[in-house]
Amino acid sequence: MIDLKHIPGIKGKRPSTVLALAFDGSQLDGVVLHRAGDSMALRQSFSVTLSLDPLTADPELVAREIRNHLDLAEVRERDCVVCVPLKWAMTTHTEIPDLPEADVQEFLKIEAERGFHSDTDALYFAASEYSIGSKKHAALIGIPRNHIDILEKVLRAAKLRPLSFSIGLTALQSPAAEKSNFVMALVVGESSVGLQITCGGGIAALRALESTLETEGGRRVLHADVVVREARITLGQLPAELREKIRTVRIFGPRDFAQQLADELELRLEQLALKVEVVKGYPAGEFGVEIPSDAAVSPAFSFAAHFLAGHETLLEFLPPKIPAWKQFTAKYGSGKARKAIAATVVVVAIIGGLFLYQEVQLLRWQSKWDQMKVEVADLKVINEKIDKYRPWSDETVRGLTILKEITAAFPADGAVTAKTLEIRDLNTVVCTGIARSLPALSSVQVQLQRAPGIVRVEQKGVRGHSPQLQFTLNIQCSQGGIRAN
Repeated sequence: MIDLKHIPGIKGKRPSTVLALAFDGSQLDGVVLHRAGDSMALRQSFSVTLSLDPLTADPELVAREIRNHLDLAEVRERDCVVCVPLKWAMTTHTEIPDLPEADVQEFLKIEAERGFHSDTDALYFAASEYSIGSKKHAALIGIPRNHIDILEKVLRAAKLRPLSFSIGLTALQSPAAEKSNFVMALVVGESSVGLQITCGGGIAALRALESTLETEGGRRVLHADVVVREARITLGQLPAELREKIRTVRIFGPRDFAQQLADELELRLEQLALKVEVVKGYPAGEFGVEIPSDAAVSPAFSFAAHFLAGHETLLEFLPPKIPAWKQFTAKYGSGKARKAIAATVVVVAIIGGLFLYQEVQLLRWQSKWDQMKVEVADLKVINEKIDKYRPWSDETVRGLTILKEITAAFPADGAVTAKTLEIRDLNTVVCTGIARSLPALSSVQVQLQRAPGIVRVEQKGVRGHSPQLQFTLNIQCSQGGIRAN
């Protein structure tokens, strides 16, 4: 796991013009923003659909497609900042104990290793700290290292120079802003809705609500009821002292979808007395510098404006690359170069005087190591096996058993197929899928109800027509989940 935010040297002098790219599914949005003094000018903007997936297609082909789109938009800027898809992010949360400030980062790294259900060495990691009353908390966000490395390779092959990778929603609703305190932000994307809850200067919740937008009959349809349900679930998972203070919901995205979602939220969450706002433009002073009055609200524009305004990127996922010549220049390129070289000569002389003593110590410890290295190697092998098999030490494997029982209830002929399966707290399972007919779906419900450990199966909704009935099932397991045989 690499914590990019605390690696020195990845920040340099910011350019006056930057290209901002926002990836969301197959959609790519971009703006070119230029800063001159205390004002910014929008030079180009575009929105295109990519035919190739940057993560699975050949990087050279994806780079060529992106380059072609940039050329058609007459974009010549090479420096870029990038909004990565929110669905790439994995999140976990922890309460920060009373520790010296110097120890907090090490504590957060340990908590991330415990909280992420993946190899943490394969993640780029960032943390957002926030306060609830007198207690300090932190949201830990990890993105697969392979995703960032592939995207960086694609961009460089497209003749671009990435300066920052982050999540666009954090730029739309900056947690550092005072107006973001106790605010839920929702952004309607291409295939999902992003959700962020901010308080105390940080992020309290961050997730992508999948299966909330689908294409039906050649047009996109927003399932606002699903968004409301997931928002309610997210609120329910927050500490009571935070949940009770959230009174504002800000919605970003296409105006028709944003208004539809706002109406649904006001109707379904009326008892929570939430103030729902559809964001139609940037308020004056949003970024501390003057921006075009007609600038369209978007993750790409917000990220570019924050970057050019010199604001700190809260969640930074740019891989560290520090050339050797740059390190040398930073160390010796000042006006005090001669003094530095003279000091180096003195240090070398001292080291030469201690060289003999060092060699004696090295020989001594090498001898000790030779006596114990075989035992150390054996212990290392044992420790690697322990680390490898520790996640499987729970013999009940309840999550896998739940999956097995639910899978067994579906027919082998494909009359009913599952599309998504989400297991929550090993007690609640939300399953979406497609059925050829209502009798086939009813048969699956009966089989699920008969499965050991399942206490209730509720049908939350059926849409469409045979043989493409889209359904959602809410499956409740008994206390502790289904037990393995």
